[in-house]
Amino acid sequence: MDRRRVVGIGLGALAGAAYGTGPLFFKAWVFPAGVGWIAMLMWRFMFATAVSWAWLAFQPRARAALRDLGRRTVARLLLTGAFFIVNASVYYAAIEKIDISLVALLMSVYPALVAVLSLRLGYRFQGRLAWGSLAIVLLGTVLTVGGVNASTDQGGIVLALLSPVAYAVYIVLTAWMAGERPGQTADMRSRGNGAEVPPAVAGAVMMTGTWMATIVVALVTGTPVLPSDVPTAAWPGLAGIGIFAAAIAIQAFYASAARIGAAQASLMATVEPIVVIFLGITFLNEVFSPIRGVGAAVVLIGVLLAQFATPSESRRVVLEEP
Repeated sequence: MDRRRVVGIGLGALAGAAYGTGPLFFKAWVFPAGVGWIAMLMWRFMFATAVSWAWLAFQPRARAALRDLGRRTVARLLLTGAFFIVNASVYYAAIEKIDISLVALLMSVYPALVAVLSLRLGYRFQGRLAWGSLAIVLLGTVLTVGGVNASTDQGGIVLALLSPVAYAVYIVLTAWMAGERPGQTADMRSRGNGAEVPPAVAGAVMMTGTWMATIVVALVTGTPVLPSDVPTAAWPGLAGIGIFAAAIAIQAFYASAARIGAAQASLMATVEPIVVIFLGITFLNEVFSPIRGVGAAVVLIGVLLAQFATPSESRRVVLEEP
């Protein structure tokens, strides 16, 4: 296994772990202080955008790449970033209603969805394994939901189930912006030079698009988002969720997908629910029932099978670098 592939795998795992800190920051600091998910998202991506542009400013090559961007590419990056608000909205709206460990388990459907979307985009679908893996993931999700108390907010469950669908679409869009095409990762197409748009540049522009979208949502809903509207107790959580669960997570995933492809990067990022569950049990005293444990195991089995659902004639090209 070459060094770039190892780095890609590590970046995918880092992205998942960083994303996994978001629910804890929100549920432990931000939400109890009286800040809802709309205001949180606005400040989350304000911090993320500021950090990302600062990171870009310290890299001469990234600054040069930014100057070379065409208007069409900038517009596509902004729109891709704006689309992220769909996933983030339903995800954190669900966290307001139900345990973060349950949201994380229901969210874990997305790698299988990405794998199948990647197949459809890259190769004509062959065999039943990909659909079978999705059925297994859905079974695990049903088991997980089956372990929910009757008092659990059903609207929160519905929101949590919508999140992986939106996120899978976002991942495919992001991978396309990085340069991934049917049968090839961005790294293959660039002969080892990584993404078409460097992660520092893509991350800064995309997060600007996400931040702009959150401002629009806040204005439309009339949500108070001025600094004076934010309690002092919420600021550490807002900064943490912006830096770790946005700036680091999004750029790490983009760089990972550029090296090993969106489907494989999604698999590596499945450490996210494990991190969320651990943090929920440790810091929020959430209860992880046995049936949820079974559901989690079944979901992970389905996710792993989805990675092997690539047709045999394309597996060498999609999942391995030359």
